[in-house]
Amino acid sequence: MQTNNRFFDDIARVANGAMGAAAGLRTEVEALVRDRMQRLLADMDLVRREEFEVVKAMAAKARSEQEDLAARVAALEEALAQKAAAASEDRAPTR
Repeated sequence: MQTNNRFFDDIARVANGAMGAAAGLRTEVEALVRDRMQRLLADMDLVRREEFEVVKAMAAKARSEQEDLAARVAALEEALAQKAAAASEDRAPTR
């Protein structure tokens, strides 16, 4: 009976050793993949999310300001056209 226990103990030790080696290998592979992915992303020259959000907000603000200015220019052009029309009516000869 004792030989069976020793045999199973040896098998358990070998299995534990194999599991430890597999866990170590997994950790090493994950580290290598992570390193490769970081290098790949660094080489791609991608913009960070925070920088993208800042530029997006700046573009939205610029668009809003441009739309406001376009409306002001249109109003000024209309006022100028009305003044020009009124001035031409004043200069028109009366009969």
